[in-house]
Amino acid sequence: MRIAFVSDAAYPWNVGGLETLERAEAEALAVAHEVHFFSFRWPGMKPEFASKGIHYHTFHPITKEKFYRHHRRSIREALVFAAGMLRIFRYRFDVIQANEFPILHLPLLRLYCALAGCRLIVDTHEVWDRGYWTTYIGAVPGLLAFHYANFCLKGASHYISNASKTEADLRGLGIERGRITTFSPVIDDVLMRGLCEPRQKKQIIFAGRMIKEKRIDKWLLALKRLNKASRVRGVLIGEGPEESRIRRMIRRMSLQSVVEFRGFYKDKRRLYRRIKESSLLLHMSEREGLSLIALESLALGTPVLLPDYSPIPVDVSAMCVVEPEEKIPEAAQRILGGPKANYIRNPGLVERFYLSRISGFYETLFSKLFRHRE
Repeated sequence: MRIAFVSDAAYPWNVGGLETLERAEAEALAVAHEVHFFSFRWPGMKPEFASKGIHYHTFHPITKEKFYRHHRRSIREALVFAAGMLRIFRYRFDVIQANEFPILHLPLLRLYCALAGCRLIVDTHEVWDRGYWTTYIGAVPGLLAFHYANFCLKGASHYISNASKTEADLRGLGIERGRITTFSPVIDDVLMRGLCEPRQKKQIIFAGRMIKEKRIDKWLLALKRLNKASRVRGVLIGEGPEESRIRRMIRRMSLQSVVEFRGFYKDKRRLYRRIKESSLLLHMSEREGLSLIALESLALGTPVLLPDYSPIPVDVSAMCVVEPEEKIPEAAQRILGGPKANYIRNPGLVERFYLSRISGFYETLFSKLFRHRE
């Protein structure tokens, strides 16, 4: 079959959990199908090229500075992306798998699929409620965006949700259970099995996109209290619009000699080794989907500590240590003092997220989507 992935960002030119997942799925499908990928043109990308068996079609040069405006996704760039997807009408596909964001492009893809007899799959990681929309962009724009986003999300052939919470939110929009499958193959289990065992260090780690919602300010406050008590070190790995502010916070809190702050690793194995050598992954984010970094940490045998306000779904939080925010330093101290394995709950649940399950999942899904085709 001819399959198109549609996403405004693409790994490894822009690094994030969802982008990593899309790349893994596209690579797995490219073994047996013709796979195309439509995206913005990030630095290092050509207008048309092939990589790992995937045919890339890129447009409108973008940078991280343009992608985010005022610490949130740029509405202007979302409009540009939606308009740019008119180019998909030049091609014929059997399946389109679209990232739900930036949302504005979904009606155009629905029209394409209706005209071309194509199946549209929407990869859904978050369904924002009215309160989140109004907080994100303001009362009146947020209310309009809430209703428009709900309209845009409806009408696909199928939905892949990343967690049971997302599935429940989709069903709350009136989408039938039979058109939703919960599946999130985010852990590279094959790559992890090839890692050597690193020397254990008394350090707390976090990796992710540096945006305000990740609450690195709270992460640094917890680390400062812990370092005062037990000389634990911190490792921050990531990039994003909050980088300069985070560096200023580190200096203001006199943590320059305590925190290592660096960009993303190009080689995933180096990130995995840093996680595996750490005592704990502390995740203070107040906005999160499934959380790739939490799952990778759990699969590598490093406990994950979450505040009780964390939106990470129960599919993942059931394997983590969850505490009230004020007790986070105390809980971290406890984890630092004991065997790591004692603080990973229900470890068997992590196998549901292995990348090695991708091919079998899509074989079953495509059979379902095309079972009425003559």
